[in-house]
Amino acid sequence: MKKRFLSLLLCTVMTTLALTGCGGSKSAKVETDPSKQGKVLNIYCWNTEFQDRFEYFKKSGKLPSDVKVNFVITPNENNAYQNALDAALLKQNEAAADDKIDMFLIEADYALKYVNSDYTLNVKDIGLTDKDLSDMYQYTKDIASTSKGELKAVTWQATPGLFAYRRSIAKDVLGTDDPDKVQEALSTWDKFNSVAEKANAKGYKMLSGYDDAYRVFSNNVSKPWVDKNNKIQIDDNLMKWVEQTKTYTEKGYNNKSSLWDSTWAADQGPKGKVFGFFYSTWGINFTLLGNSLATPVKEGGKEEVGNGIYGDYAVCEGPQSYYWGGTWLCAAAGTDNANLVKDIMQTLCCNKDTMVQITKDTQDYTNSVSGMESLANSDFKSAFLGGQNHIKLFAKSAPKISMKNISPYDQGLNEEFQKAMKDYFDGKVDKDKALDNFYKAAIEKYPNLSK
Repeated sequence: MKKRFLSLLLCTVMTTLALTGCGGSKSAKVETDPSKQGKVLNIYCWNTEFQDRFEYFKKSGKLPSDVKVNFVITPNENNAYQNALDAALLKQNEAAADDKIDMFLIEADYALKYVNSDYTLNVKDIGLTDKDLSDMYQYTKDIASTSKGELKAVTWQATPGLFAYRRSIAKDVLGTDDPDKVQEALSTWDKFNSVAEKANAKGYKMLSGYDDAYRVFSNNVSKPWVDKNNKIQIDDNLMKWVEQTKTYTEKGYNNKSSLWDSTWAADQGPKGKVFGFFYSTWGINFTLLGNSLATPVKEGGKEEVGNGIYGDYAVCEGPQSYYWGGTWLCAAAGTDNANLVKDIMQTLCCNKDTMVQITKDTQDYTNSVSGMESLANSDFKSAFLGGQNHIKLFAKSAPKISMKNISPYDQGLNEEFQKAMKDYFDGKVDKDKALDNFYKAAIEKYPNLSK
């Protein structure tokens, strides 16, 4: 019963603006009065990263002293965050003022689900202007816009991806750790595979596990996961990932790990023997940095070098341009803090000085074209990356990002596809059985879809 309720809820939110598409009769239209100012600011998110960014807003002096900020955090795994958010949004009309959602965060993989609903406000309706939005990377606006061109969310991040490699391993395998020369050696998948063979002969793994290259392939598909008739379609490029990963597994080019598991994390640290990892902006300055050090450090401000392999990584573009992740801020319909939500968006996502400072303090790549270009052409550098100015490479990659093939189902279908293929890579099932298992799991998660 619980699973059916969640499926119904998901279908309800995704397929209709008026909550009638799955048999519901309750209107999703929630009235918002921009002139009101509530006493509690409720922000829904899946981890504490945005809380750290929120500190930059607090420093702006725009947060009223009598407003309590309440972060409601639910982890992302297995759609848990979306399920909790959906349940709260369905109660938004009846919720007491101090319990209403004021702002909630979304990711690229399911952005359209909320963008194309009445639960999100047009950012111009709460006061953002064309000038405020003019310095953002276009793809960050495309992903959060309706078919009518209404922008429903903004972000302080841009998340182009690169290939982060171990300098010491590159020297051993290729005879150089210079980013330009390493890029030349990895500029196509054929070259990448050739280096994997060389690395293997030297006792190294090219990648840690099954999922490492997935986003590079999935972000270069020729069609979305779901067609206009709600039929699931597996792009040829995803099958290229399957073929490559099966080959890497059989030849010992990977360590058979999965994203976020302990083996994968350890492979990035001092004892790791993995050539490199595909990572976007957040992955390099947060995840890779943390996993690479025996003693975690924070770049920017006071810099304290740990006793791991700090400085032994560098980045290059790799075989293909791609992106991975990102966090967008939505103003919730029905908020009694519309002006405050506007101020947050304006400060964190539209203010060049704020975003440049975030990059300087955290090494993250932010959503200011002019700000990032200024850092790309400066003496800015990352000690963690051995003194490399990685912003220069991100600035080259970011304008190439295209969102034309995204769908509201991307998170769930990507997760289920990777999960099903893992059994194939492990040799538990053949490829046809793995595909059958994927379709079954996908349709159970999204009952409105078909094979």
